[in-house]
Amino acid sequence: VQLQASGGGSVQPGGSLRLSCAASGFRLDYLAVGWFRQAPGKERERVACISSHDGSTYYADSVKGRFTISRGNAKNTVYLQMNNLKPMDTAVYYCASENLALQCGVYSEAEFGSWGQGTLVTVSS
Repeated sequence: VQLQASGGGSVQPGGSLRLSCAASGFRLDYLAVGWFRQAPGKERERVACISSHDGSTYYADSVKGRFTISRGNAKNTVYLQMNNLKPMDTAVYYCASENLALQCGVYSEAEFGSWGQGTLVTVSS
């Protein structure tokens, strides 16, 4: 059972990146999946999540209208499309999954049990 985040890189402000979270050994479509990020010197924060039972999504206020979380056609992938990136988005991004009964936005980071390694996103001119 493993999650792997990928797709990070360096972009200029206003640019876009798409992060991928791929699972091996299990299917993600049965699970809630969240994207989290940790900037240097700051605590990890939840960026977005997508629920399993109804597909509802949650976004942090700082990324609403710019980021979109979605499930891929394959059963084991979730994406985070990030547009209009800002320097404040610079962070290591992690994906996590869990079997959650309610909409994912009501759960804390601690309730996501399976985590992948991070992928670094750097937004700088």
